[in-house]
Amino acid sequence: MPLNPFRKKKEMPGGLWILCPSCQETIFKKEVEKRNQVCPQCGHHFGISVRERIAITFDPGSFDEMWGELAPKDPLGFVDKRPYDERLSQAEEKTGLKDAAIVGTARLERRPVAFGGIEFGFIGGSMGAIVGEKIARVTELATERRLPLIVVSSSGGARMMEGAISLMQMAKTCAAVERHHAAKLPFISILADPVTGGVMASFASLGDLVIAEPGALIGFAGPRVIQTTIKQELPAGFQRAEFLLAHGFIDRIVSRDRMRDELATILEYCAGPAPAPEPEPAPEQPADPAKPRAGQGA
Repeated sequence: MPLNPFRKKKEMPGGLWILCPSCQETIFKKEVEKRNQVCPQCGHHFGISVRERIAITFDPGSFDEMWGELAPKDPLGFVDKRPYDERLSQAEEKTGLKDAAIVGTARLERRPVAFGGIEFGFIGGSMGAIVGEKIARVTELATERRLPLIVVSSSGGARMMEGAISLMQMAKTCAAVERHHAAKLPFISILADPVTGGVMASFASLGDLVIAEPGALIGFAGPRVIQTTIKQELPAGFQRAEFLLAHGFIDRIVSRDRMRDELATILEYCAGPAPAPEPEPAPEQPADPAKPRAGQGA
């Protein structure tokens, strides 16, 4: 039977497909989500939130957030295209966070660790006074409790709206990391696309082990700025994770689906086997009605 040419076409629901910026393939969105936001065709790593990363990295329900109430101020009354206060309100509404850093303690294969993550969705993951304070605090907590420290960075650098105050966070975070190193405790720095500017020029580059996700942009100034400044053509893949690994700037590239297992293995090398699981309590045995209770005669 021929199709009715006057029948209204059934519309395809929106939001089911996404375009991979790397291989240009159109991919079923659920397939990407199933792979922790990684393209099944080429392995491109899409950005994920810090809370998503916590969920796929640490033991379920083990993350205990700290200092979540800290909120940034506007000491300079900064205005560019929009007032800084307005940018902060919009970023909080978009992400549900008061600033770009989430820090706390968690467990990885039962091993307690300290964790910090920078949310790129909050003003480009830029580091102002609160981000610097929270990264410094969780590092000091790790030192005090003798915990391994894991920090995941995704940031455009220092937050220009806070001027010199934002630049001071570079020194503060580096000093906290140095004290952690002096205590002979491991610090693993994970670089997710992108990590640039003052964050890369401070604590993000100071890990005992620096791990990048595939294809991550890593550097201080961006490649366009460098090319314009030096007026030379840059090598292919310049400032991408693979280029930096080949030149000895980072230690490893680990895909997102292997990151949890890789971190567990590294921590076992650094600090010995993980604690044994706690034994489950024995089930209560039902009382035998034929047996006399304590205090009763036979």
